[in-house]
Amino acid sequence: MDDFLSRVNPELQEGLNALLTLRLPDDLPMARQFTPPPFAKSDAVLTTVRYISGGDENEMLIKIYEPAGREGRRLPALLWIHGGGYVLGHPDGDDGLCEDFVKTADCVVVSPDYRLAPEYPYPAPIEDCYAALVWLAEAAEDLKIDPSRIAIGGASAGGGLTAALALLARDRRGPAVCFQMPLYPMIDDRNVTPSSHEITYPVVWNRANNVEAWKLYLGDHAFGEISPYAAASRATDLRGLPPAYTCVGQLDPFRDETLHYVAQLAQAGVDVEFTLYPGGYHGFEHVNPKSEIGQRARDGYLNAMVRALRHG
Repeated sequence: MDDFLSRVNPELQEGLNALLTLRLPDDLPMARQFTPPPFAKSDAVLTTVRYISGGDENEMLIKIYEPAGREGRRLPALLWIHGGGYVLGHPDGDDGLCEDFVKTADCVVVSPDYRLAPEYPYPAPIEDCYAALVWLAEAAEDLKIDPSRIAIGGASAGGGLTAALALLARDRRGPAVCFQMPLYPMIDDRNVTPSSHEITYPVVWNRANNVEAWKLYLGDHAFGEISPYAAASRATDLRGLPPAYTCVGQLDPFRDETLHYVAQLAQAGVDVEFTLYPGGYHGFEHVNPKSEIGQRARDGYLNAMVRALRHG
């Protein structure tokens, strides 16, 4: 553990004191009671809530963020999928980030409240995300968005669902996706990489929690053949996927699976941009938003989205 701390970027060490130790599955009920801290809502962004049909015709909440006073301008769109190890999270937790995407990329953001494991294991979460993508594309006229410029993105488990959604949309010949942003994605259920074994520090997302979260997410599927729509690292053909941007901290248990996925995308002829942040642990830019490295990471993916949606 001392070795881990010595490798953390000095700017990010103080943030570790703000993190609570999470031990899955025992602490899941407690963790679900946590509410995100309040943020200063921007007057430049209008936020609304709707309910649509999810993957099993279930009622699913979505949050829509758009520029205030846009006066009917047709804009690109981003389907943003929150993280939480497939077992935690809500769109409310990414309100500030979704507003930043709206203001920086001049786009409409839609964020679904997909169902969570273990109550709703795979494939419920990915089917909800696919239903949200289909709804977004079909609501293009209502939302005044450009259907040729729809991107998908998410971080951690949201990144895993993003990568899986890109595969699913391609294979089902569903809505066209112009860009994917699976940030430090949770995409490999096998937990066999060196970084998976390396990161055991208790207050960050670590090997023990990752192993348990995958068990909860896969449910009965854990005992059979694992679909790439559950764990995108299982995919053997990445050809024809949309261009991608991703990043990961060097001290993230997902480091090696992200590196491998980036290589797979490049080898399949998919344009991919990637940044590795030395001394960064899982989600470091959210824990330390005012740090130079945290701002650099956030600016990196915000600006990648600007470039992607500008050109479609």
